[in-house]
Amino acid sequence: MCGIVGVVGHSDAAPLLLGGLQRLEYRGYDSAGIATLVNGHIDRRRAEGKLKNLAAVLQAEPLSGTTGIGHTRWATHGAPTVGNAHPHATTRVAVVHNGIIENHQALRAELEAKGQSFSTETDTEVVALLVDYLLQQGLEPVEAASQAFARLEGAYALALVFAGHQALMIGAQRGAPLAVGFGAEEMYLGSDALALAPLTREIAYLEDGDWVVVTDKNAVFYDTTGAVILRQKKLTALTGAAIGKGNFRHFMEKELHEHPVVIGDVLHRMMENEAPRLPALPFDLAGISRITMSACGSAFYAGLTAKFWLENLARVPVEADVASEFRYRAPPMEAGGLGLLVSQSGETADTLAALRYMKAEGQQILSVLNVPESTMARESHAILETIAGPEIGVASTKAFTAQLATLAVFTLALARAKGTRSEAEIARLAASLLEVPAKAAEILGNDAPIRKLAARIAEARDVLYLGRGGCFPIALEGALKLKEISYIHAEGYAAGEMKHGPIALIDKSVPVIAICPSGPLFEKTASNLQEAAARGGQIVVFSDEEGASKLAPIAAETILLPGIDPFAAPILHAIPVQMLAYHVAVMKGTDVDQPRNLAKSVTVE
Repeated sequence: MCGIVGVVGHSDAAPLLLGGLQRLEYRGYDSAGIATLVNGHIDRRRAEGKLKNLAAVLQAEPLSGTTGIGHTRWATHGAPTVGNAHPHATTRVAVVHNGIIENHQALRAELEAKGQSFSTETDTEVVALLVDYLLQQGLEPVEAASQAFARLEGAYALALVFAGHQALMIGAQRGAPLAVGFGAEEMYLGSDALALAPLTREIAYLEDGDWVVVTDKNAVFYDTTGAVILRQKKLTALTGAAIGKGNFRHFMEKELHEHPVVIGDVLHRMMENEAPRLPALPFDLAGISRITMSACGSAFYAGLTAKFWLENLARVPVEADVASEFRYRAPPMEAGGLGLLVSQSGETADTLAALRYMKAEGQQILSVLNVPESTMARESHAILETIAGPEIGVASTKAFTAQLATLAVFTLALARAKGTRSEAEIARLAASLLEVPAKAAEILGNDAPIRKLAARIAEARDVLYLGRGGCFPIALEGALKLKEISYIHAEGYAAGEMKHGPIALIDKSVPVIAICPSGPLFEKTASNLQEAAARGGQIVVFSDEEGASKLAPIAAETILLPGIDPFAAPILHAIPVQMLAYHVAVMKGTDVDQPRNLAKSVTVE
C-alpha cells in the first residue's frame, strides 16, 4: 500500500518527509517523491525504486521549504516511472494519493475538453488537474479542494499543497486511512501514526468522507456536507502494536476497512485498459495443461475459488489440496505442470513443504504472496504479489480479498492465453472486478444490518454456512472466521450437499447463512434453502436486491449487498461474512486480534 507524509512548519520539510517515508517502507512501494513550497512555488524531487534513490536525488539537488508532502507509491495506474511517481503537480497545486479514483477516465475526458493537459498515465493526475482548473476559475484553495473532493468516486486518501500558500495543506479520506499530527508550531499528515511517531504523539484520525484544512498551528475538520466537525486527539504509543489502529478498536476492524484500497491496488496494478497485465513469467501460460494448487486456512479457500474460476473460464483442470495433507499422499505429477501456492506470509511451513514437493516433481512454481522477501518467494519460479500491506490481526481479512483479486486477474490472463474467452468477454469480466472496491466501500459504510444480525448469531451454538460454485469457498471462509475469533462452532458446506447429511443438524436454533448472489446457480441454492426452511432452519440471506426479493418469504434475516457480476461476487461477498464474524466476536468479548491458540504465520508443521 502507498504511503503519505505531509508537514507544515518552520523548519526544513524535506528531511522530515524523507524520515516519515522511511517509516512507511513496510507498506511496500516502487517509487517515491517529495514536493515542497520554495519561495511560494512548488518544487519536487522524485525517483524510481527505493528511498535511497530519492535520498541520493535530494543530496544532489537539495530541496528547501518548510511546507511539503511526500509519497511512496505502489504502481497501479501507470508503470513505476519517475514521471508517474507522486507528487503530481501543476504550477498551482501538488497532490499525493493513496487508493483509486474510480471515475478518473470520465474526469480526464471532461478536463481535456476544458483545455487541461495530462502528462502521466495515473488516475491521481485528474485530482491535480481538477483542482488546478478550479483555481484557474478564481476559487481559493479550500473551496477548490472542497468542490474537487465532491467529484471524486472511489477509495482514497489525499494530501495537497498550494503555490503561494506557505502555511496550508489540505487532506481528505474515503476508504483509506489518514491521520493529522499536532506539533509545536508544526502540523503533519500521515498514512498512519507510525509515519509521524518521532514527530508527535498527538494524533487525530479522519473518518470516511472527512477532509481537513491544516495550517502550521491547527487543523479544521469538515464532513461531506462541508460542516465543521470535531475529531478527537489521541496520544499514541511510539512503538509496539498500539501504533496504527487509528479510530478503530482492533487491527482486524482497521484491516476490514482497508478492503477497498487493497483490492483496488491489486486490480489496477495487474490490469490495464480492462485487460490482465501480469509480470513477466518464466513459463508460457498457453502451455499450461494442469494446475495443482495448495495452501492453508483462508489462503486455501482463495485457491478453491480460483479452482472454480480457472476450470470454468480458462478450461484448465485444477487439483486442490490443503498443504498439510498434500505431500504425504505423494501425488504423481506430470512434468511441466504448474504448482500454484497461496500464502500471506510466504513462510507457512506446510505450504513451503508443498512447494518443495511440487518443485521436485518438475512443476513450474507460481506463488501468490504478500511478502516478496519471504522464503517461498525466493524458492518460487515466479510470484504474484498481493500488495495488501502488513496484516496485524491473526484472522486474515484484506490479505484474503487481495489473494482473490490476484487470482481473478490471473484467471483472466490464463483464459486469454488459452483463447478460451473472447477479448470482449475478458474486458467485461475485468470491468466487473473494477467495480468491487467502490461496492466494498459501500458495504463497509453501511454495517448496521450486520451488527444487528451479529446479536442473533452471538446466541447460537452452531451455525451453518452454505454456498455454491465460487461462493462455496466463501461459505467455508465465513465459517472459519466465526470459529477463529468468536469460538462458535460453524461449518461451511456446498449448498447441494446439505441434503446428504448436514440437514440432520437443522432445527429452529441453528442459523443457516446463505452466500447467495443472483446468477446462474441462484435457483439451485434457493431450492436447498427451501429444504432447510421446511425443517425450521433460521435462514440468513447474503444477496443482492434481486436475490433477496426472491428469498424474502423464507428469510429470517437479510443482508442486502450491491449487485455485481457473478464472476466478481465471491470477492465482494467475502467482506460481509468477515464483518459478521468480527461483530459477533466483539459482542462475545473475545480477543479479536489475537484469538486463542492461533498465530499469524505458522512456521512449524
